[in-house]
Amino acid sequence: MTHDHDLLYVYAVTRPLTAGLPASVRGLDGEPPALIEHEGLCAAVSRVPAKDFNAIPLRAHLEDLDWLAATARVHESVIAALAEVTCPVPLRLATVCRDEAGVRRILDSGRARFAAAIERLDGRIEWGVKVYAEPTAPPSPEPAAPSAGSASASGRDYLRRKLGQRQSRDDSWRRAGTLSRALHAELCERAEAGRLHQPQSARLSGTSGENVLNAAYLVPRAQSDAFVAAVRERSQQGDGVRVELTGPWAPYSFAGGPDDESEDRSGGAPEGTADGADRAAGAGAGAGPGARPGAGPQGRERA
Repeated sequence: MTHDHDLLYVYAVTRPLTAGLPASVRGLDGEPPALIEHEGLCAAVSRVPAKDFNAIPLRAHLEDLDWLAATARVHESVIAALAEVTCPVPLRLATVCRDEAGVRRILDSGRARFAAAIERLDGRIEWGVKVYAEPTAPPSPEPAAPSAGSASASGRDYLRRKLGQRQSRDDSWRRAGTLSRALHAELCERAEAGRLHQPQSARLSGTSGENVLNAAYLVPRAQSDAFVAAVRERSQQGDGVRVELTGPWAPYSFAGGPDDESEDRSGGAPEGTADGADRAAGAGAGAGPGARPGAGPQGRERA
C-alpha cells in the first residue's frame, strides 16, 4: 500500500465500517482515506511523504502555524466524516506508522483502550463552550499623564480615567467568572462528562476578549437539542460577557478515557475563571474544538 518514502498517517480507530465513507471526504494525500481492518478494529489512514512527517521535518512543521492549521483541518474533516457513519476514536495529530504492520501494532497495543472508548462514546457527541470577558466599550486611548506644570485638576482627571478603565476590565472579568462557574455546573449536570481546557490566548486564536472558560462536554445525541438550548439561553448576558458554542464534534476531548486528569464534573470554579489559577487527552485530541492543532507528534509509531 505504501510507496517508497511514504508513511501512513492514522486519523482514528473505529469498529469495522458497515457503510462506506462519504464520497467527498479526502485525506492529506487528496484521496479518500483507506481503511485497515485488524481483529475487530479498523484504522482510517492516508499516505503521507516522509519528507514532511519524519521526526526532524515534522518538528519544523509543528512550528509553522499555517501548515499545522491546514493539517488539522484535514485531520478533523476525516474524523467528522467517520462520525457520520460510525463512532471514531480520534488519534493525536501526526500519528504516523512506517507501514501497515505498524498500524496493526497500534491496534493491538491499544485494543482494550480503543474498545472501551468506542463503547463509552458511541451515540455521543462533543460540544465546546467558551466564555469571554470583553470591554463594555471600545478601548479608549491611554490617557496622557499630566505635565509637571499642569493644574491638579488635570492630575485628578488622569487618575479618574485610568481607574475607570481598570474597573471596566475588572467588572467584565467578575461577570464572566460568575457566569462561567454557574454555566459549567449546569452543563456538567446536563452532560455525561465535562472537561476543562486551558483558556486560549487571544493572540493565537484571533478572537476578541479574554477567554475565561474553555470547556468541552460529552452529550448523548438524543439530548443534544436541550443542551444547545441551555447554552443559548445563558448566552444573553449583555455587555462585557460573550458565550460561544462550537460543535457538534467527534468526542476528541474524551477519547482518552474517563479518568483523564483534566476532567471535571464537580461544577466548582473552573481553572482559568476569575477565581481560578491563572488540552490533548489519552488516545486523541490532536485537532478539533480546543485549539487544537497543537498536540504534536505524541503517539508516533515507528516500528
